[in-house]
Amino acid sequence: MSQIPPSYWDARLRISVPGTALIAALAIGATAVSAPRPDMLFVPPPADAIVLFDGRGTNLFVSTTGDTVNWPVKDGALVSTPNSRRSNNLVSRLHFRDAEVHVEFMLPSTGDGNSGVYLHGEYELQILNSADKNDPGLGDMGAVYGLHKPLVNAARRPGEWQAYDVRFAAPRRDPAGKLIAEGTITAWLNGRMIHDRAKIGMKTSDYNPYRYDTTDHLATIARRQRRTMVGPLILQDHDSPVRFRNIWVKPLDDQAEMYDAAVGDTCDADSADRSRESSTAERRAPD
Repeated sequence: MSQIPPSYWDARLRISVPGTALIAALAIGATAVSAPRPDMLFVPPPADAIVLFDGRGTNLFVSTTGDTVNWPVKDGALVSTPNSRRSNNLVSRLHFRDAEVHVEFMLPSTGDGNSGVYLHGEYELQILNSADKNDPGLGDMGAVYGLHKPLVNAARRPGEWQAYDVRFAAPRRDPAGKLIAEGTITAWLNGRMIHDRAKIGMKTSDYNPYRYDTTDHLATIARRQRRTMVGPLILQDHDSPVRFRNIWVKPLDDQAEMYDAAVGDTCDADSADRSRESSTAERRAPD
């Protein structure tokens, strides 16, 4: 596994194992994982990351039907825009297996700021105004919704930019789709660890996009994900104008690919590499 440059991650703690061995290393806790530096949350992506959204022209998201997104971009940020069913989600064209994920977001000054980040469309890192909670629960900011409470309350107040940093190891399945090894989520919110190799498997977050108000596009992706263990990042619509910026994924193996709904499969293997190369140009830290 390649390492994130020291400018982003704390160089004291590292994993140095092949991407295919990452899930085993995380599952048994053999090696500590590195942590994002709290004083450097909002920085350009590493050179080997694939940028999903940068506010300056790169937007590798589509709608839940595979069409052009209708979330507006304001001041360099995607603004969550509702439909009448709380399901106007965005789906990444990039599909990955094991990966590091970075998402920056800001809650609106009014309302509960409800949204979420779905890893593989099934495991939701909750976004919600929970800054004053003494003991955040399964539905509060930082939770893997319905599955794991955050270890600490690291939430900031509405109107402040926040950041999720995630090391995701996908569950493993046999050719028939049967679970043979649980996956793990190690995550930081605003530089503080909120999950340490939290296990994920058959049980998924409630109301995930593959279950709730799903579409043919998502159903196809879900079936394919069961077979390949490769899936998208999904940003949730939950009736609140949460803003998102500086979204990137760094695959930790050779399984990442660009999903093309038009052909029902993936683009050629070079597509992800081309996206990675183009995303390295003219990067700068967000304001």
